[in-house]
Amino acid sequence: MTEVKKTGRRRFILGGLGAAGALIVGWGFLPPRQRLQGAHGLPVDGDEVALNGWVKIAKDGTVIVAMHKSEMGQGIHTALQMLVAEELDVPLSQVKTMPAPIDKIYGNVAMLADGLPFHPDEQGAVKRVAQWLTSKTARELGVQVTGGSSSVKDAWMPMREAGATARAMLVAAAAKEWSVSAADCKTENGFVLHSSGKKLSYGDLAVKAVDSQPGNIVLKDPKDFRLIGTYQPRTDALSKVDGSAQFGIDARPEGLVYAALKLSPTIGGKIRHVDSQSVMAMAGVLNVVDFSKSLDERSVAGVAVVATSFWTAKKAADALKIDWDAGPHAQLSTDAVLKELSQQLDAEEGFVYYKRGDAVAGLAKAPGVSVVSAQYQAPFLAHATMEPMNCTAQWKNGRLDLWVSTQVPSIAVDVAAKQAGISSDNVHLHMSFLGGGFGRRLEVDMVLQAVVIAMQTNGAPVKLVWTREEDMSHDMYRPAAMARFQATVDEKGHVFGYVNKSASGSVTHQVLKRTFGVPGAGPDKTTAEGEFDTSYDFEHQKISHVIVPTPVPLGYWRSVGHSHNAFFKESFIDELAHAAHKSPVDFRRQLLSNNRRHLTVLDAAMNMAGSAPSGRAHGIALHRSFGTIVAQVAEVSVDQGRIQVHKVFCAVDCGIAVNPNIIRQQMESAIIFGLSAALYGEIVIKDGRVLQSNFHDYAVVRMNEAPQIMVDVIKSAEPPEGVGEPGVPPIAPAVANALFILTGQRLRSLPLRLT
Repeated sequence: MTEVKKTGRRRFILGGLGAAGALIVGWGFLPPRQRLQGAHGLPVDGDEVALNGWVKIAKDGTVIVAMHKSEMGQGIHTALQMLVAEELDVPLSQVKTMPAPIDKIYGNVAMLADGLPFHPDEQGAVKRVAQWLTSKTARELGVQVTGGSSSVKDAWMPMREAGATARAMLVAAAAKEWSVSAADCKTENGFVLHSSGKKLSYGDLAVKAVDSQPGNIVLKDPKDFRLIGTYQPRTDALSKVDGSAQFGIDARPEGLVYAALKLSPTIGGKIRHVDSQSVMAMAGVLNVVDFSKSLDERSVAGVAVVATSFWTAKKAADALKIDWDAGPHAQLSTDAVLKELSQQLDAEEGFVYYKRGDAVAGLAKAPGVSVVSAQYQAPFLAHATMEPMNCTAQWKNGRLDLWVSTQVPSIAVDVAAKQAGISSDNVHLHMSFLGGGFGRRLEVDMVLQAVVIAMQTNGAPVKLVWTREEDMSHDMYRPAAMARFQATVDEKGHVFGYVNKSASGSVTHQVLKRTFGVPGAGPDKTTAEGEFDTSYDFEHQKISHVIVPTPVPLGYWRSVGHSHNAFFKESFIDELAHAAHKSPVDFRRQLLSNNRRHLTVLDAAMNMAGSAPSGRAHGIALHRSFGTIVAQVAEVSVDQGRIQVHKVFCAVDCGIAVNPNIIRQQMESAIIFGLSAALYGEIVIKDGRVLQSNFHDYAVVRMNEAPQIMVDVIKSAEPPEGVGEPGVPPIAPAVANALFILTGQRLRSLPLRLT
């Protein structure tokens, strides 16, 4: 018998890397997958002509753009229509949208590349290569997702290129028709014009343009933009005012039946027994489906009642008798979670995301130097979208139709196909507007539930609707988090050492397991973003994070880790300013002396705010997230212990502002969203159960509490960055810093509560 020789582990790994590495390097040198033409061509109706995978033109000159991003109130459809209209030289009113089919050209490249844990100011070959390879991988994966404030950034080149390519094809077709040089033609308002006075509309040229050769495609120089950078009204506004806009919950396919849920009251609970007969005799009840048998860990355990109306289904679900097994987390509580975070901060070093100089030596006590230490914490938060979770599904003759408000159309199709045991080609997704997403609709639990239920309704479409109570108490929550800071600072404001260590659960680890069945491991950039990527110039610094696994379901929440880490970091910066006997603004200016863009934004916010009126105070916070720099000044007063935010002055630099009107709206939206969390937001767990159930105990800022908001969009020539989320992080620390000025109380936990 021949002996099987043992290979040393290191040799084996290196040998494997040699072969795999050669493949990776070879693949890395291949050109990236193109994003202009889809695998199957853009579907057309009537007299429409597709000029590429993004643009169709009808005989009447209407331009139809394939919309690959989900519109959930952020105005992205308008912004992306503007990109195509600009390069195509057509009025915005002439551009319509259609849902993009599932195709790799619509995959989100920017979001995946931005997920790498590099400091934004870091340069060098390692970062460039990593971003290149990640972008190539993202193009191969082609995952269609709206998230990470990446939509305009991701579409900036491909949609402009699609418009410019279509324009060049139309010009080439006109030049051929007139037997003239394309160089003697120009475009304007949906027409090709020749210097001789000849003129043809895009609608007249579209068919001929299909076979034309456009030559080299040249994008417009930003100085020549006529549409991009201008204030334009939202193209979806009218339909949302007159009620014609369709959201997922509005789906009404013929023969519709309804489903309501009853979910495990405890985290990790299971079903022992369901007494279906207790409700089957009720008028209108059609079926009782225990979907948890089919979904395992991909969904909370629960049962659906199917009926002829939603109200009937809900009443039956309320009456349904279920014997629950509370599961292994029946004693879980918020207090226990926070205690464990504290213990892990004591015990673990954590993953070091950024290190510069010798931070430990920098913390050494010296004459004239103050040592400042602080601990902060933030609670679990729910998404609380206005449109509750829902999905309509129909399973008939091997075909699955889905009507769902989702941020991840390609993932929704893939998981639905896998659950139904069919090819994704047999899944037909009907996209609609989203009544709020905030990250909650990156999840597909409602899709899986609807598919399981639909497969038991004999071909009838079934609309699954979560109640607000089920939605609030069975969310994928923003993680609870805790952070510790220690720094040394002298009276001149010089910071000698800066150490920041935080702890929380990992959203990414849970999402990978829940959605893709892949165990999460290693660092998760979202846990430490907003801390390790600060632009403050500390000569000696160390920023690390400890991932503390939790059974509490976690999900991406608007601005993700920035939402709480900005509160921690910007509050502590104010503490350092106080210790150095400097104004918070001057202290920040000193730390940002080499960062022109940050200083410009900071100064713009301060110039807007001016001086605080008597009885009020101004708190400042400055934060960069998703590539965008935002400074906010909160004007705050306190009346008998009640916190009132009167005004918020917001300056934002997001690179080239495609539509300043939408950017202003998004800053206003983000400030209200973030202020709701800052003043009220808190999910509390006791005995394994979430205590909050609706807006009476999970409050949001009401109209009479909303501050006046002033927004200054800084003009910039830099490429566009994120807008949907960056307005959220600064508001909580801005308010907290104002409260310190007013009361002398340094509030280090959210929500903000005065004692």
